[in-house]
Amino acid sequence: MASGRSVLEEELSCPVCCDIYRDPVLLKCSHSFCKDCLKKYWEEKSSRECPVCRRKSSMDHPPLNLALKNTCEAFLQETSQGAAAGSEVLCHLHKEKLKLFCLDDQAPVCLVCQTSETHENHKLRPVQEAGKKYKEELRTTLNPLQEKLEVFTKVKKTWEEIAEHIKNQQQNTERQIKEQFEKLHQFLKDEEEARIAELREEEEHKSDIMKKKIEKMTQEISSLSGTIRAIERELGAEDVSFLQHNKTTTLKNNIIHYKDTEVKDPEEVPGALINVAKHLGNLKYRVWEKMLDIVQYTPVLLDPNTASSKLIVSEDLTSMRYSYETRWLPENPERFKGFGCILGSEGFGSGKHSWDVHVGETYFWCLGVVKASVKRKGGIPQYPAEGVWSVVQYEGEYTAETSPPTPLRWRRKPQKMRVQLDWDRGELSFSDPSDNTHLYTFTHRFTEKVFPFFISVNPAVTLQICSMKVKRL
Repeated sequence: MASGRSVLEEELSCPVCCDIYRDPVLLKCSHSFCKDCLKKYWEEKSSRECPVCRRKSSMDHPPLNLALKNTCEAFLQETSQGAAAGSEVLCHLHKEKLKLFCLDDQAPVCLVCQTSETHENHKLRPVQEAGKKYKEELRTTLNPLQEKLEVFTKVKKTWEEIAEHIKNQQQNTERQIKEQFEKLHQFLKDEEEARIAELREEEEHKSDIMKKKIEKMTQEISSLSGTIRAIERELGAEDVSFLQHNKTTTLKNNIIHYKDTEVKDPEEVPGALINVAKHLGNLKYRVWEKMLDIVQYTPVLLDPNTASSKLIVSEDLTSMRYSYETRWLPENPERFKGFGCILGSEGFGSGKHSWDVHVGETYFWCLGVVKASVKRKGGIPQYPAEGVWSVVQYEGEYTAETSPPTPLRWRRKPQKMRVQLDWDRGELSFSDPSDNTHLYTFTHRFTEKVFPFFISVNPAVTLQICSMKVKRL
């Protein structure tokens, strides 16, 4: 019976995909194929031929083989019902129900098999008992897999959220880059227009001077030319006529007049040309120098990827403000879970570094540095043993976060605080930048990069990292 079914299954299988026919179609050569299999085969061959006998087909859409389709569906239904009715499965040797399970051969057997030589001295159990035992073992395997699947599902969801956050970051960052360059472009455009206007103003002024001088010289030329023509006419006359026309007194007066006429040489015009050097000399440097008035440098920038979900970071990454509302942010490894925490974007592993923070009138702030490997999830790290070196101000009281904490007797409330790091010497100092009054200095031998560290918990006050003017050469 099993052999017959195997033959039947083979007869009901498509020659192309070797599975039971799905929507079989019939060619004129009497061969049948799955509709999709034949379509795909013809698309790949670029010709309509039978995949078995290679006979050409004149039909674009062969008819459905309904008889074969019904037979295949009936076979699949019977096979499915047979598989579902496990209790009806019979021993292939004795055609008896399989009621026992051989532990040695790991196979179900019938009661006749139990007494056969094949299973002599074998350990046998009822099918229900063996099935229950193995299902329990399988269930113990299933539970961890289900838990792992749940973890994987959560991780996948987190990664999908991170992927979406990355897109948003890219769009926002690109927008800000464009805005910054638009400002620079506008500055350069305004500067270009101002310098061209200055050049044209000089050209107009000097051209006007030359125009007036040319007009005056034209008048001089006209007057001098008239005098020359008059003298030439007198000189060309006959002596008698000349003497008769000009009485002695008149002639003498004319001669005296011509002699006394002063013909000055043209004036030289210094500075008449465009001062090209003034307009082009060190042009790029002078524009850059002027640009310094609108360009600022901030020694420390905030890293929004480390900010807790209750911090709002400014677009220029120089200020932070606490918010009672929790924003959704991806739980990346760099981010602090604790409230109000954020790091600087650049770590320091050598040299001297300094930054000022405008703390204003807030009742609480925490400033300092943390090591790169500091714990960022769970509770907020506080002490040097945890990789944190910081000073806290709370309602006018200052504390160095040592273990135990060190109260600081400092009866002032500056608007700004300066943090100075000397990594090589292992010193971290805090002071009032208005008069350099020292507050506290940590000493520690740093062994890895440290990052600027900030905590803000007052929604009414913004902590602002102060910018510096770029020095001119």
